Amino acid sequence: MKTIVIASQNPVKIEAARSGFETMFPGESFEIHSASVTSGVGHQPMSSPETLKGAQNRAYNARQAIPQADYWVGIEGGIEQINGEMAAFAWIFVLSPQRTGKSQTGTFFLPSEVAELVRQGKELGDADDIVFGRSNSKQKDGAIGILTGNIIDRTKLYQHAVVLALVPFTNPELYIPEDHNH
Repeated sequence: MKTIVIASQNPVKIEAARSGFETMFPGESFEIHSASVTSGVGHQPMSSPETLKGAQNRAYNARQAIPQADYWVGIEGGIEQINGEMAAFAWIFVLSPQRTGKSQTGTFFLPSEVAELVRQGKELGDADDIVFGRSNSKQKDGAIGILTGNIIDRTKLYQHAVVLALVPFTNPELYIPEDHNH
């Protein structure tokens, strides 16, 4: 049984990672651990590079916290200003002793009322709760679930990107192993 350490205690991120690994490695079973670690970036990353850095830092910090594992997974949600609008997405970063993989989720644009609260310094999850009259939506369906009527919820959005981040692990002959002691 392979061990996966998810660099979060958020049930959405844990389920997305579990589901992504099970999809890419059918028939394998996984033991899942979660580690509460820091991202090393702002609570609300404000660009794609900062968001990717947060996901990478989480995976490496999870490896430091729980070194005996087969995979470490960092998932970081972020936003970025594009032509005056605010785009929301997440980066997934997967680390193993031999290689890394990464992928970005699909991107969607936030309603202006939510974007304005984020510009004022609120985290996206808190802004969603205020605008949509919810509580703790970032550990449930998230903005994407609210806006799509749960056709795509936060878990599904992340799970798809976890699958894409695992491509180097399922096609190792096409990807050069890395020295990534970080």
